[in-house]
Amino acid sequence: MNTDDLTLLQALERKVRWLSTWTVHNANHLRENTDGLKVGGHQASSASLSTIMTALYFSVLRPEDRVAVKPHASPNFHAIQYLLGHQTREKLENFRGYGGAQSYPSRTKDIDDVDFSTGSVGLGVAQTLFASLVQDYVRAHGWGKDRPEGRMVALVGDAELDEGNVFEALLEGWKHGLRNTWWVVDYNRQGLDAVLREGLYERFADIFRTMGWDVVVVKYGSLQQAAFAEPGGDKLRTWIDTCPNQEYSALVFQGGAAWRKRLLDDLGDQGDVTRLIEARSDDDLAALMNNLGGHDLPALLEAFNAIDHDRPVCFLCYTVKGFGLPMAGHKDNHAGLMTTAQVDTMRESLGIRPGHEWEKFEGLAQSAGEIETFLAAVPFAAKGTRRLEAERVSLPETLATPGKESLSTQAGFGLILNEIGRTDSDLARRIVTASPDVTVSTNLGPWLNRRGLFAKSVMADVFKRERIPSTFAWEASPEGQHIELGIAEMNLFLLLSALGLSHSLFGERLLPIGTLYDPFISRGLDALNYACYQDARFMVVATPSGVTLAPEGGAHQSIGTPLIGLAQDGLAAFEPAFVDELAVIVDWAFDYLQRDGDAVHDERTWLRDETGGSVYLRLSTRPVDQPGRVVDDELRQGIVDGAYWMRKPGPNCEVVVAYQGAIAPEAIEAIGLMAEDRRDVGLLAVTSADRLNAGWTAANRARERGLVHARCHAERLLAEVPQHCGIVTVIDAHPATLGWLGSVLGHRVRPLGIEHFGQTGTLQDLYRHYGIDANAIVAAAESVAPGRPIRHIAALPAM
Repeated sequence: MNTDDLTLLQALERKVRWLSTWTVHNANHLRENTDGLKVGGHQASSASLSTIMTALYFSVLRPEDRVAVKPHASPNFHAIQYLLGHQTREKLENFRGYGGAQSYPSRTKDIDDVDFSTGSVGLGVAQTLFASLVQDYVRAHGWGKDRPEGRMVALVGDAELDEGNVFEALLEGWKHGLRNTWWVVDYNRQGLDAVLREGLYERFADIFRTMGWDVVVVKYGSLQQAAFAEPGGDKLRTWIDTCPNQEYSALVFQGGAAWRKRLLDDLGDQGDVTRLIEARSDDDLAALMNNLGGHDLPALLEAFNAIDHDRPVCFLCYTVKGFGLPMAGHKDNHAGLMTTAQVDTMRESLGIRPGHEWEKFEGLAQSAGEIETFLAAVPFAAKGTRRLEAERVSLPETLATPGKESLSTQAGFGLILNEIGRTDSDLARRIVTASPDVTVSTNLGPWLNRRGLFAKSVMADVFKRERIPSTFAWEASPEGQHIELGIAEMNLFLLLSALGLSHSLFGERLLPIGTLYDPFISRGLDALNYACYQDARFMVVATPSGVTLAPEGGAHQSIGTPLIGLAQDGLAAFEPAFVDELAVIVDWAFDYLQRDGDAVHDERTWLRDETGGSVYLRLSTRPVDQPGRVVDDELRQGIVDGAYWMRKPGPNCEVVVAYQGAIAPEAIEAIGLMAEDRRDVGLLAVTSADRLNAGWTAANRARERGLVHARCHAERLLAEVPQHCGIVTVIDAHPATLGWLGSVLGHRVRPLGIEHFGQTGTLQDLYRHYGIDANAIVAAAESVAPGRPIRHIAALPAM
């Protein structure tokens, strides 16, 4: 890089630091504050990355590279995008306000070309690793070879490396031969609450090297390197290397005079090194000691540009938290805010006139034309917006329902996927499955036998080669369509997130399906939420579920997962009881994953189905007798919308039973018992409490806004139920999942479900113990809709 370009880059570095600082200052001190809450914005954390981000975005990165920005450096990112013309002044002025630039970079809520959302620390870091694996998957299958490979880059706060998911991801990357990944660590040695422990960088370096990464330490800036070459410089370097983190940070904050006193106390009267120190003014000495590698553009550019291979690289860049700000180095600076006087001083030092703080080139020595010419040639922004598009995967009209009289939904799912795998359809080719070491026990084995494991090179099945009988023909090759993971649910959801963004990141649409045990959704819940926040598209198949997994006990039984399905934005949750329902839902889901329409409500259901999203299927290992019916258009629509009448209530109906999932046989048995003494009993089959509830709440909002005729699917179903009628809801999960149904039209409800950890036993033992068997349903009907005593009802056990 020539001198003029380097000088201009240094000017842009100061401008980025100013704009990020001013953006936070404006939000906290100048913009009207109506609620009295601190706005915040992390001026110090942004400043520590300002040089690194300047080097990357204005020089090193290419359009095909994808970046996860450290959450607390969001103001830097918005400032850089503002200079590149991808962010507006209005959004910056409204930073952390309604409709403004987001607190942390967001793919879905920011306008400035965010590659990966960040916010929950550590997740954006690991996401780049899985995105790189997905890029390899796409190219191994012969797609996207006309596009250059990109690097997946994470800008990492050193405290983010405390997150366990980062190290789970590192191990998975090693297993799969990770390539084209850079993690640039902002090693400022400060967390939110304290200075980091001594010697941590050596541990980081050891871990990365063990996992097959190159480690590049960028510790000294060009000023320091020049000083080390002077007589006595070796002693200064030794002092820097042995100075404890807390002391170094404190001296950074105290400034040049403190540096001089401490250095002379420790190194004085040693001839050359004393002259080296005394030859510099206090300001020059502070500049020298603050000139760590992460704040020196020549050192950074040399390190970045020296990489000429595709191995993963960790850059450990020594920085000062709050670099260039008056709070630099102070251990309290993480959430600290500069005062108005301090900001005024900074503005004056940069030559920025009052009232011109937002102007892009204010205070820069170069002409606007010269800067605009430079920015127009920045490689990263040379092709404009970097989000790609992909064609929809064509789908069959319907999926065949496995024709067995008794079947579990888990086994049914495996059969449905196996039938898809038999074909050479576009759908079959674009499905990619993944599982955290539970492939067989979640019934993906037949699919995997047909489509194979994914690996970057052919790996023979040793058992097959040695002619040892096995039901699993698991050969691994670049054509394989199943990615096997270790037992780490966080990794599964991060991989699904990356796979589910492939259409936008790499221009190739995939239809990812991840399977795991339902109770262990909670182990990866942060990553699941993160994936949905990014609007990644995937299908989660969680099985087996509930106390229905009776002999496994409470550690493997799930209670609250349907409530996760109800609450999680961006995720449509289903729990079918029968395999024909499952086939309809899976068919619908493959289309739903690909939708990207306007966020408008469907006036039939009041669901925003045009926007699409991800799908969660809660399945069971319990075989149940299949209804053997013809699924017509009306039934199909009811299954997708969330419920249908398996037995419609008549005009004399006193009680309705509403069930969801594997508890269907008990609900049907209870209806049979009640029908001996009650007339017109209704049976409501709920396939998705989530979609029923979402439609109901949306219809309520519509009516409150003046659309008085808005009606949702749940309201239309329950309009057939007489007002005096009681409803018993039952589910193998928390009763709150369906307990809200009575609020739709004001019916009395008795919700049944599971509220306590399960234990081992038979299905009958546990259903009876927790009060969700047929007798318990009948007894609940008596409490919610008193009538004549039901015959043949056994006494309920004491809880």
